[in-house]
Amino acid sequence: MPDRPNIIVFFTDQQRWDSCGCYGQSLNITPNLDRMAAEGVLFRNAFTCQPVCGPARACLQSGQYASEVGVYTNGIALPTDGTYVAHHMSEAGYEVGYIGKWHLSSTAIIHPGARPGQDREINTRTQAVPPEFRGGFKDYWLASDTLEFTSHAYDGHMFDADGNRREFPDGRYRVDAQTDWVLEYLQSRTGEKPFFLFVSTIEPHHQNDHAHFEGPHGSKETFKDFVTPGDLEGTGGDWREEMPDYLGCCNSLDANLGRVRAELERQGLTDRTVIIFTSDHGCHFCTRNSEYKRSCHDGCVRIPMVAVGPGFEGGKVIEEMTSLIDVPPTILAAGGTAAPEHFRGRPLQQLADGSAIDWPDDVFIQISEDICGRAIRTHRWKYSVRAPDKDGDAPGSDVYVEDFLYDLAGDPHERDNLVADPAHANVRAEMAERLKRRMAEAGEGTPRILPEQQA
Repeated sequence: MPDRPNIIVFFTDQQRWDSCGCYGQSLNITPNLDRMAAEGVLFRNAFTCQPVCGPARACLQSGQYASEVGVYTNGIALPTDGTYVAHHMSEAGYEVGYIGKWHLSSTAIIHPGARPGQDREINTRTQAVPPEFRGGFKDYWLASDTLEFTSHAYDGHMFDADGNRREFPDGRYRVDAQTDWVLEYLQSRTGEKPFFLFVSTIEPHHQNDHAHFEGPHGSKETFKDFVTPGDLEGTGGDWREEMPDYLGCCNSLDANLGRVRAELERQGLTDRTVIIFTSDHGCHFCTRNSEYKRSCHDGCVRIPMVAVGPGFEGGKVIEEMTSLIDVPPTILAAGGTAAPEHFRGRPLQQLADGSAIDWPDDVFIQISEDICGRAIRTHRWKYSVRAPDKDGDAPGSDVYVEDFLYDLAGDPHERDNLVADPAHANVRAEMAERLKRRMAEAGEGTPRILPEQQA
């Protein structure tokens, strides 16, 4: 047991891959992550499997696609009868802890009398998450289900394991306060067991009640000279106003990642701790639809993914296609535990150590809320479909219509939709078959996919 590494997942919210220096950002936004990538392993082509907050989190905790676990939109609670990553890690002898945004109990309206001693209604969206809704994180808990509804950048609270509110100190930026509590956890441990700690921030997600990003004070001035990402150039949306604060959020996240790594170094735990840094999805700043995400485009589906520690060393850059769905088996593998058969991803250690055989050359993405859609992406091609007679709250469909086809080799910013181009009929047919196979593997059955003109 002492030889098993500690594991920390540092999970951000709505962070584009290209906000990070190690992915090409020219401003000095992420020096700590860049250093972590230089020491560990960077996955250049990493993607979410669901560009919506709750469903992406459900995939990460369950190891399954959102439609399989039943959390295919926000506002659906993670089933309480499931066995999740934290359960597996606990069984493997780990202390399991969670700090931050949960977003997996949002429908848990628990009526009076439903639980012993309960005399009032509990709405976990804004109140403490009861233990049975915590996905197996039983040893340490300091969280809020939807942190965007219990806090702003410089005020708010989370709840401890007993349901007591812990307020952010006055004048303390939210992720700074959250990291204070992460350090408190690390400093208070006895060290008897290895730990698995999931740190989930809300940054750089916009603030829902006014649809603006809230970076630290001064962000608008500090990051006003940002370089416009290629997919946003010449578009509408709100990126011109919001990008400085967005980058300010990312810069603050990075500073706090640095604080966590410094504490591990102080305790002599650096070489015995795996850190996985990634995000639930990216952000296209309302340029592809009226929202920040919920589309097939790289702005909202491509994410940063960097790991360091035992099994992730040497400053390697992995070019293979990787997905958020690969993180759950990676966590279990780091803890010396094999993933159950129903986990859909594969351990990223196989790419890091060169042992991977027949690694998939595509990633599968389910899309909800804005549309009921499905997408598949290879290094060169992006192909996406939507259900013509269902809204975004549907779990899936038997019939889809072709929506987008992009040749990423010549059109990396996805401006030229080739879905109706007869010259690409063979590509569409090949990508449709790939997508059908992926959907069948995810337990969705094999749908009919119609050309756009037949919708």
